[in-house]
Amino acid sequence: MINSQIYNFVNVLDKAADAAWTRNEVINNNLANVDTPNFKRKDVQFETYLLAELEGADSGNLSKVVAGIDLDGLNATSYTDYSNLSYRLDGNNVDVDTENVEFASNQIKYQALLGSITNEFSMIKAALN
Repeated sequence: MINSQIYNFVNVLDKAADAAWTRNEVINNNLANVDTPNFKRKDVQFETYLLAELEGADSGNLSKVVAGIDLDGLNATSYTDYSNLSYRLDGNNVDVDTENVEFASNQIKYQALLGSITNEFSMIKAALN
């Protein structure tokens, strides 16, 4: 985290990229345990925390809202997903196809976040020149 007002968007994007990275690790763990009896898949919650921080923001004041986000409280959390019923006899609820789709989707999100961070730094560099 960079402590300057000019990096507010970069800091939030950095937190989102960290969450996406954590989600990749969790999905890989789910796939590694696809044959483990009674294993329950895990997932990562971040987007709801970010939406809660951005709640009530209008497009004209987004910079002020982003500046007011508590970055220390904006962290991804991992949780066990008991909501998916297991159709398997061994109690495992990991579905390989679903996990692969989630992994691909998350990879796209992660790459977009890295591109956005790069774009933010490019705009800062252009402003400084």
